[in-house]
Amino acid sequence: MRLNKLFASMVLVGASLSGNGWADTFQPFEVTDIQVQGLQRVALGAALLTIPVKVGDTVDELKLQQAIKSLYASTNFEHIEVSRDGGVLVVMVKERPTISTVTFEGNKDIKDEQLQESLDGSGVKVGESLDRTMLSGIEKSLQDFYYGVGKYGAKVEAQIINLPRNRVELKFNFTEGLAAEIKQINVVGNDVFTDAELIGQLELKDFVAWWDLFGERRYQKQKLQADLETVKSFYHNRGYIRFKVTSTQVTMTPDRKGLYITINVDEGEQYKVKDVQLTGDLMGREEQMQAMLPVKAGDTYNGADVTFAEDMYGKYLGRFGYAYPEVKTFPEIDDETKEVNLNINIKPGKRVYVRSINFTGNQITKDEVMRRELRQMEGAWLNSAQVEHSKGRLNRLGYFETVDTETVQVPGTDDLVDIAFNVKEQPSGSFNAGVGYGTESGLSLTFGVQQSNFLGTGNQAGINLSTNDYSKNVNLSLTDPYFTKDAISLGGSIYWSEFDADEANLEAYKNSSYGIAATSGFPINESNNLNGGLGFRHNEISEISAYEQAKRFYDIYRDSDDPNAALSFNNFEASFGWSRRTLNRGSFPTSGSSQRLSTKVTVPGSDLQYFKADLDTNFYFPLNTSHSFVLLTKARFGYGNGYGQFEDNDQILPFWENYYSGGSTSLRGFKSNSVGPRSFYLYRGGEPCSPNGSGDGCYLPGDPNSVEVSDGRSIGGNAIATASVEIIVPTPFLDEAYTNSVRTSVFIDAGNVWDTEFDYDSYRYLPASEFDKLEDYSDPGRIRASWGMSVQWISPMGPMVFSLALPLKEYEDDETEIFSFNFGKTF
Repeated sequence: MRLNKLFASMVLVGASLSGNGWADTFQPFEVTDIQVQGLQRVALGAALLTIPVKVGDTVDELKLQQAIKSLYASTNFEHIEVSRDGGVLVVMVKERPTISTVTFEGNKDIKDEQLQESLDGSGVKVGESLDRTMLSGIEKSLQDFYYGVGKYGAKVEAQIINLPRNRVELKFNFTEGLAAEIKQINVVGNDVFTDAELIGQLELKDFVAWWDLFGERRYQKQKLQADLETVKSFYHNRGYIRFKVTSTQVTMTPDRKGLYITINVDEGEQYKVKDVQLTGDLMGREEQMQAMLPVKAGDTYNGADVTFAEDMYGKYLGRFGYAYPEVKTFPEIDDETKEVNLNINIKPGKRVYVRSINFTGNQITKDEVMRRELRQMEGAWLNSAQVEHSKGRLNRLGYFETVDTETVQVPGTDDLVDIAFNVKEQPSGSFNAGVGYGTESGLSLTFGVQQSNFLGTGNQAGINLSTNDYSKNVNLSLTDPYFTKDAISLGGSIYWSEFDADEANLEAYKNSSYGIAATSGFPINESNNLNGGLGFRHNEISEISAYEQAKRFYDIYRDSDDPNAALSFNNFEASFGWSRRTLNRGSFPTSGSSQRLSTKVTVPGSDLQYFKADLDTNFYFPLNTSHSFVLLTKARFGYGNGYGQFEDNDQILPFWENYYSGGSTSLRGFKSNSVGPRSFYLYRGGEPCSPNGSGDGCYLPGDPNSVEVSDGRSIGGNAIATASVEIIVPTPFLDEAYTNSVRTSVFIDAGNVWDTEFDYDSYRYLPASEFDKLEDYSDPGRIRASWGMSVQWISPMGPMVFSLALPLKEYEDDETEIFSFNFGKTF
C-alpha cells in the first residue's frame, strides 16, 4: 500500500513540474526558500525537519521524490503536491484528519474494550491522525475474527463522519448475524480408539444434551486448533508416539448456518520404553534422581509422564538454588522394535541467590505482616519450594484475593535475583449495621465490625453491638497472632449480653451474662497449632419455661426454699485446642484440608461443672488442573456434658450451651437452629407454671397424667454430627475476574442434633396414647438430609451466603425453608 502511494507521489511530482511550465526534462535548481502550505495541526518546524531539503541546496527530481516520500512517512499527511515558484520550493499538503471519537454499534460478541484495544495496536485511537488506507484492513481483520467464531454472515463497516477543524468521528457498524452450528464431527483413519472416545476429548461439540444448559455447538477456529493438540496428546499419552493429524476440513452448508468438521489422522503403532538414561550434571544426586523417575523400562510410552519428569526435575533443582535449569528429553525411536530410548539431559546452570524480596499491591496490609510469613529468606539461595510455601502462607492469611510471584534477574549479574510478591487485597472482615422494626423483634439496632487484618497489622479485632426486643449484646475482642516473633499469639475478649427467649418465640427463659477471656496459641510446625485460654463467665437465668427438659436441669440447682428465684452461676472456664491447616488459600480454598479440635471445660469449684468438645474438618480435592471444579467434604462433631455431682445429683450440660443446627451454614433447607430435640410438657391436671419470682409458691409440674409436645420449639441437644459433600463449580454468567470472590456449589447436607441424657424409656409409665406423642430425642439416627445450591460472595461489606435447598429426609415437626441467606459470618 505504501509503495503504491510513493509511486503515485513520483507521478505527481512529474505532473507538478510539467504543470508549472518546467521543461519536459526536469532542470535542477537552487532552493532559495521553502514554503509549506495547508498546515493546521502540524507545526511548520516539524514539517520542515521532515523534508530532506534545505535552503541553498540544489534539488533534482530524485531529491524531490525523497522529500515527498519523507513527508508521507511522517504519517501526518494524506495528500502532497510540490511546485516551484522561481527558487522557492512550494509544498502543498493536506493533513490527515484527527480522530475525535471512536464508537461501535451492533457488536455483542466483542466488547467495546476489546475492540478499542485491537484498534490501539493499529494506531487508531482518539487524538491520533487517521490513515484512511488502513480502514479496509481493519474491517477485514474484524470480520475474520467473526469468521473464527463461526459467524460467517458477519459484516463490519467503518464510517467516517467529518467534523469541523479537520476532525472526524470514526464509527464501526457491526452486523454479527447468527453463529454457524457444528452439524457433525467426523474422525477418519482411527482404528484403535472409537469416534466417540476421540470426540469426547474435544471442547467443540456436535451434540449437546438437553440438560446441559451451558453447552453449545458453536464453532471456533481457536478451539479447533486446541482440540487437535488435545487429540495428539491423547495418543502420545497412550504410546502412539508417531501419531499425527494429517489434515482437517471445515465444510460449510449452503445456507452458511452449519459446519461439518473432518479430522484425518494417522495413528501409527504403540511404542514401549526400552530404557531411560539420566545424563548431564546430576550434582552427585544420581541415586535420588533415579529413584524419582516416573518412567520405567517396559512401560508404555506416555508423553505426559515425560513432561512430568522434566517439570519434576526442574522443581527439584530449584530447591537447591538452581533457578534456571534446562531439562530436556531426547527420545530415540526404533521403528522396527517399536521401542523408545529416553535420554533425559539435565543442566542445572548456575546457583542463584536472592538479593531482595519486594511486595506490591498491598494498600492496607503492612510489609512486615507479609514478610513474617515468608520462608524464602533474602541472602539465601533461591529455593522454589520455599517460595511456593511462602506464597501458600500468604494465601492462607485470608487477606488477599490473589497472590502472584515473579522472579526477576538482577541486571548485570547471572547469580542474583529479586523476588516480587504481587497481591490483590480483598475484604478481610465483616461489617453489619442497621435499623429495623419487626412484629416479633420490635425496634432493632445493630452495629458490628469483625476485622482479621486490623489497620493492616495482621491483628484480629472486633466490636459488636446489637439490641432488639429480645436481645442486647456487646462484645469486644483483640488478638495479636504474632505476640512474639515465634508466632505465639495472644488475645482477649470482654462481653455482656441479655437474652429473652420468650420474646424470640423460643421456650421461655432469660439469660443475663458477662465475662472476660484470654487466649494464646503456640505453633508446633508449619501446619499445626495448639491454643489454650482461661476465662470467667457469669450467668443469671430466670423465668424458665416449664418444659420437661428444663425441669431436669432446674431440679438440680433450684433453691428449695425459694423455687421462684433466679439461678446465678459463676464459672471459670479453661479451653484447649488443636488446629491443622494445609489449605492453599485462606478464603475460597481449592485444595488441602483443615481440622480444628476445640474443648472447653469449667474448672472444678465452678458453680457448674461441664465440658464441651468440637471437631471440624474440611477436605478440598481439585477435580481438574485449573481447580475450577473441586470436591469439598466437611464434617462437624460435638459433644458436651456435665461431670461430678451437685448435692447428690449428676451435673449436666446447661441448656443454654446446647448445640443447634439448620440454616445457611449447616443443614441447609431447614430453618436456623431448628433441627434436634423439641420441648414438651407434662401435666398433672392443671396448667404448668414456671418460676417467675411472683412468690406464689408455683413449682414445676410433678406427676403427670397427660403429655403435650410443644409446637415448633427447638431446644437443641448436647451432641451434634453433621456432614456435607459439595461440588464447587464455575459460577455461570460471571467473569473470571471474580472467581476468587464468588463461589458456587452444589451440595448434599446431612446430620442430627440429639440429647444423650434424654431417657425415652422413663416415660413409658404414661398411657400409650400419651407416650406415642413423644419422640426419642436421644436417638442419633434421626438424621435429616437436604440438597441444593449455594452461592458465596466476599462482598465489600463482608462475606455473604445464599442457599437454595430442598429436604431429602425430614421429620413431622421439622421446620423447613427453601431459601436462606447469611450476611457477615465467616465461612
